Amino acid sequence: MGHKLKIAGWMAVGALAGALTTMQLQAVARNNMTPLPLEELQQLAAVFSMIKSDYVESTDEKKLITDAISGMVTNLDPHSAYYDKKAWKEFREGTSGAFVGVGIEITMEDGLVKVVSPIEDSPAAAAGLMTNDLITKIDTMPVKGLSITEAVKRMRGEPGTDVRLQVLRRAENRSFSVTITRARIITRSVKAKTLDNGYGWIRISQFQDRTVEDFAAKLEELAAATPQLQGLVLDLRNDPGGLLDAAVAVSAVFLPADVPVVSTNGQLEESRYVFQANKRYYWRRSGTDPLAQLEERTKGLFKTIPIVVLVNEGSASASEIVAGALQDYKRATIMGNQTFGKGSVQTVRALGPDTGLKITTARYYTPNGRSIQAKGIVPDVLVDETPEGNLFAALSTRESDLNKHLENGTEDPADAIARDKAREAAQARLEERQRENPGQRLMPEFGTDKDFRLTQALNHLQGKPVAVSKTLKARETDAKE
Repeated sequence: MGHKLKIAGWMAVGALAGALTTMQLQAVARNNMTPLPLEELQQLAAVFSMIKSDYVESTDEKKLITDAISGMVTNLDPHSAYYDKKAWKEFREGTSGAFVGVGIEITMEDGLVKVVSPIEDSPAAAAGLMTNDLITKIDTMPVKGLSITEAVKRMRGEPGTDVRLQVLRRAENRSFSVTITRARIITRSVKAKTLDNGYGWIRISQFQDRTVEDFAAKLEELAAATPQLQGLVLDLRNDPGGLLDAAVAVSAVFLPADVPVVSTNGQLEESRYVFQANKRYYWRRSGTDPLAQLEERTKGLFKTIPIVVLVNEGSASASEIVAGALQDYKRATIMGNQTFGKGSVQTVRALGPDTGLKITTARYYTPNGRSIQAKGIVPDVLVDETPEGNLFAALSTRESDLNKHLENGTEDPADAIARDKAREAAQARLEERQRENPGQRLMPEFGTDKDFRLTQALNHLQGKPVAVSKTLKARETDAKE
């Protein structure tokens, strides 16, 4: 069968929540249906009947069935899900780089929606929402008790409609409400610029439909602007993932032709597959392969140019595939701190014209056969976030923090206790910094001259000393036999 995998990362980007890796949309019909547990199904029918007849209020039959399916699927692992009509539509839009909403990247903190960042030129940015704002109410609905998916659904809607948000800004010790008009948000996944002394920086914020073309175009611009390009920093920090096609393509830019980039393995025959650095694995559109044009126009520059890949705990799924492939072939130096650890594959199947099922069917592996599930990519060089150390990294969620995550070994309980203590300390530091710097950005923007890790990446490319972390260490897991 023809394969097209989609991977998306852990952070909700306006709409998409939950780290996931997905394979080609498939029909659900199968000939190898397993025998059904009749006694348990009879119990399910009996419960359904009792709820319909005895519950204090009348219930909707279709919603009961939908909730039962959803509960069955979501209890498998953090990334399996049932999509009703609305969620199915949103999912299929999720990696297109366009969605209707207010335009914020979010996560959850203390049961509230936390703004990671407003998207540039979005309604949320125009309304003045800021990083670290906490959303406590969406219209009349308190956020406490909602899942991140439910919160996202309530903030989305039709273009031109309004949503009223109650916002807590701890840094200014105040709460306020703001009405935002929803709009179609178009995100750009690739940005680049020339740095001093003939080096380039290119950032991928998410692997989307147009990432391959945009990535090739930005690299061409860098090569044209700096004819004697000496090295490149590929920035994948906080990149939650996206389309695997794009991850394979980005890897192929720097790797020899036809080498394996990533493999998948599971019970189904179609889940056992090897993706190679070749056009047939990443380019399924009409027209010329943009990577072939890039290689021709730059005379193969990016097959040999020195590379540093920057990653952090927010680099997930597709980002980890790229970092893992370049690391295995020793094609780049990976710098930063250990990545998210999303190494499972979800197959998405349409259940009809407007519903679908996403279910974990495989794990993926780097070219050397490494599973990164619940562990992540360990950088070649561990580098702190700032000259003062890793101020807030402990607050980030990782795959191993997710309930019911697939294991990749056994974790020492002492590690979990130490992680909780580190988070408490990081939260205290964050609150203190917010009091000292009300309304100010606490971490420098990626790609600026105040970006400590970028400075260290440039030092490495230029043969200068790198400020290696004295505190960061790899999170180890013992692989199961």
